Amino acid sequence: MGKLDPKVDEAIQTLNMKDGPTRRRLLQGTGLVSATAAASALLAACGSSSGGSTANAASNAAGNFPATPKYKFTFVNHVTDNAFFTPTQYGFQDCAALLGIDTPSWTGANSTQPTVPTMLTALNAAIASNSDGIATTVVDATAFVSPINKALTAGIPVVTYNANGATNNPTNGMAYIGQELFASGQEVGARIAAGMPHGGTACGIIAQPGSLNIQPRLDGANAAILAAGKGLKILHTAGFDSGASQSQETTTIPEFIQANGPKLQGVFAVDGGSTALLGPALAKFGLVGKVSSGGFDLEPATLTAIKAGQLGFTIDQSPYLQGFLPCLYLYLFQLSGGLVSPSETDTGLKFVTKANAAPYTSPSSRFEGSTKAEQLIKRSGPISV
Repeated sequence: MGKLDPKVDEAIQTLNMKDGPTRRRLLQGTGLVSATAAASALLAACGSSSGGSTANAASNAAGNFPATPKYKFTFVNHVTDNAFFTPTQYGFQDCAALLGIDTPSWTGANSTQPTVPTMLTALNAAIASNSDGIATTVVDATAFVSPINKALTAGIPVVTYNANGATNNPTNGMAYIGQELFASGQEVGARIAAGMPHGGTACGIIAQPGSLNIQPRLDGANAAILAAGKGLKILHTAGFDSGASQSQETTTIPEFIQANGPKLQGVFAVDGGSTALLGPALAKFGLVGKVSSGGFDLEPATLTAIKAGQLGFTIDQSPYLQGFLPCLYLYLFQLSGGLVSPSETDTGLKFVTKANAAPYTSPSSRFEGSTKAEQLIKRSGPISV
């Protein structure tokens, strides 16, 4: 018998083929396109049916990549318990499973903790433990510069996601993966302005003024509204502070709309929590259709308001990709010995309106964080860009 193809040998050993027609056909290649192709198919099927454990035990490699250590990356976040980041977590979980590495750690500040100090503690802990790679949000202009540089000096790759500091002096680490925040605000402002009459007044709503995951959006939106050439005005250039907690927003946003609604021809929110409450508040006080309105992100209440016509639009920035891509980039950097460096990636800006909101709510999707189920979502029809 000639030299045994390595892939055939791997299939025989992995699947524990003692004897029988399948083993003989693999060895002889009879009735098959090729023994190698058949062996690869068998290994793939074995991995699929057992969650990948058998195939991983045999080769400790993902796809056609060489065997690697079980890299474990660290994701540091500013609101670890916020539902917006559920698909982000699914994203890095799915990427890790695809690559055959450990699921990254999810750490940082929850909504009840001081944001920056808690994040810095988590970031420094990841550096001290010599994490294989770090992805972090950056919600302060200067506080993250030193620890990120410390990690890079120690040979730990660092990327940023979702928020990357000040617009005019971003803190990207090796690369930023997320929405371009100021530009997204400009797009929102332009759309709000387009729906307003000449000389109208607009106002933005912001949960945490100064927080650099949302402040650049407000700044961009205000700039676009004032530049629209319609003599538009801003009620509060600093925005209306709706409060950091959802319990605060539940009270403050309806009160603001009740008190100021008659003065406004445009209103928008720059964070997901505020956006979720804006549509119902406009409906409660009879302002639907009377003001140009919109916001950000895909909270279930936001999508319900969009479909009901209470809110003009919201923005999809693909939080799933903000988990998947940092994990992939850190892996490729490690795999290539640093030759494949992470690249700046804008995860996009897609307007979601009543006309295109349905696919976001049905079927439930891991990509939008509405279910844990792993499933193929079939689509049909033209693709709009």
